[in-house]
Amino acid sequence: LPKCSLLFTDGQALLLFSTATMLKMPGIFKRDDESCEGSNDAGKDNLAFGIFPSAVELKRTLILQNKDYVVVCLFLDVDLNSVSDSEAAILSALNGSSSESASAAPTSDGPTPNAPDAVVAGMSMVRRGGRRQSSSRFNVSQNRDIQKLPLLSDASPEERENLFIQKIRLCAVVFDFASDPLSDLKYKEVKRSTLNELIDYVSANREIFTESIYPEVVNMFAVNTFRALSPPTNPLGAEFDPEEDEPALEASWPHLQLVYEFFLRFLESPEFAPNIAKKYIDQKFVLQLLELFDTEDPRERDFLKTTLHRIYGKFLYLRAYIRKQINNIFYGFIYETEHYNGIAELLEILGSIINGFALPLKEEHKIFLLRVLLPLHKVKSLSVYHPQLAYCIVQFLEKDPSLTEPVIHGLLKYWPKVHSPKEVMFLNELEEILDVIEPAEFKKVMVPLFRQLARCVSSCHFQVAERALYYWNNEYVMSLISDNISEILPIMFPALYKNSKSHWNNVTIFCQLMLYFFVVFFGTIHGLIYNALKLLMEMNQRLFDECTQSYKKVKEAEKKKMLETQELWKSVEKLALSNPHYKEVVSTMPHGDEDAPVYTTENATCDSNDDNLPITRDMLEKEAAAAKEEMGKERPILKSDPVLDSGSKTLQESFRHHHLSSFPPDMKPN
Repeated sequence: LPKCSLLFTDGQALLLFSTATMLKMPGIFKRDDESCEGSNDAGKDNLAFGIFPSAVELKRTLILQNKDYVVVCLFLDVDLNSVSDSEAAILSALNGSSSESASAAPTSDGPTPNAPDAVVAGMSMVRRGGRRQSSSRFNVSQNRDIQKLPLLSDASPEERENLFIQKIRLCAVVFDFASDPLSDLKYKEVKRSTLNELIDYVSANREIFTESIYPEVVNMFAVNTFRALSPPTNPLGAEFDPEEDEPALEASWPHLQLVYEFFLRFLESPEFAPNIAKKYIDQKFVLQLLELFDTEDPRERDFLKTTLHRIYGKFLYLRAYIRKQINNIFYGFIYETEHYNGIAELLEILGSIINGFALPLKEEHKIFLLRVLLPLHKVKSLSVYHPQLAYCIVQFLEKDPSLTEPVIHGLLKYWPKVHSPKEVMFLNELEEILDVIEPAEFKKVMVPLFRQLARCVSSCHFQVAERALYYWNNEYVMSLISDNISEILPIMFPALYKNSKSHWNNVTIFCQLMLYFFVVFFGTIHGLIYNALKLLMEMNQRLFDECTQSYKKVKEAEKKKMLETQELWKSVEKLALSNPHYKEVVSTMPHGDEDAPVYTTENATCDSNDDNLPITRDMLEKEAAAAKEEMGKERPILKSDPVLDSGSKTLQESFRHHHLSSFPPDMKPN
């Protein structure tokens, strides 16, 4: 028979079965339907117990369920006097111990009859299906029949050290939480209570760390935590989104968490002696610890982060080795796998390490910045660890401002071209760098930097343009711009001027939809653009006017070139009309229209009116105020526009464009 949990309470038994176990035992459980969902009453109607008609009576069933777990609890009345030998053997088999009598009361070395932690721990591990819960493979101990030991507080000082070692060895027994979560619940509870006792004892007592304690503690930690991690849940699927996707949680966490807590209390104790522990916490130990950072459980990665940081602080001889191994992990992540779960935690550790670097920086630290941290920006999963990465970059620049130029050039090198959310992250990081940049270093990078900002201001993605324009709300950045206005204004002016003049009011076929998005999104953009232009004009009115005239000259040259192109197309059209085969060729083409012009003058003059409008301070203040007022209004509701009637030329052209005849015969849609 499959094992289950059997707890006695004065003649009553509480059996915990997983749903999968019930479905495999049709001789014991009878189900009226295929669904195990429902309340207490539904569970009582759908389940019947028929194995001990003489000794056991089913009183109540309880089904506990959420989106991930289903646990069935059967409350039985057991007549211990009428249990036969064969029935006692079955009860013993159900309880997981062939030597334990069914009528035996709970012993002092087992959990209390109503042990809530053991029951809850068992319940929480029963998965309904679908998502994998265990993220690793443990080496389960063969002998798991552990006995509860006396309390340390009750032992004499002479016996305390030996008892402490015995309890640590007891906690080195590993149980199975993944494949058989309801097995050995009594012994799991013994280990859990022992770990809690050890944590409290280490926190409250001193002078307990003798030399014989260190190998036992390190071995217990290694046995419980070091294991082979399973492959990722979805290695070839979509990128993991921490805000949407649920990570695979570690099934053995009820014990694993306590092991980490005890080891951290051990490391943080004032009595901890690194010169003794270095015999056991060596490079091999650190390497195995770093391998665990790839676990999918964020709770374990958080404990690993704290543990590694404590080891880095306690063991000076391991620091260079830890940094080297972290570098190797990053190299593999950047250039090989592009998948590693613990990058954010490792970067968080490095942030505190970089903060403690001595000046001047060593060459190896500068190489780490340029060859490891900067290439981390090109990985597609940047959003998972970008805050920690940006913090490390800023820490380096605060230590050595001369690194600003290669860092900004590196960011511009890896600047995303088509990934707008990633571009917003780059803009956030760039502003953090500008907050700590030295004016002398700013002069070295301002030209390529503001060329990129000009492209961002002109971006079609409103969040990118909005984030770039928010730079003009930063007082320190504005002071840097003011000191270098003669170089920056000619770079930024065309983008700001063009976007201040461009609008969607003249669009016809999409005017309803575009007007909505314009007010919702680009009302903010236009207000920020006018604000930026106003600030630039106040910095240097004369230079602003010169840029205006220069921009107009460029636009006039572009318009002149477009008119020349128009004349050229007209001459080509005349030559085509003079061809004797013109009508024959046109008749075979879709939508052939002899009267349709090849090129129209509308293309060359669409922006001429806007470009001739002068820019004054009054106009900028008026436009900025109007944009802010528009932003505060209630958003419009999309509805049909009577101006676009069914007989308008716009709708006719739209229907004509999507007509089936517009596709070649072999490309018509189904």
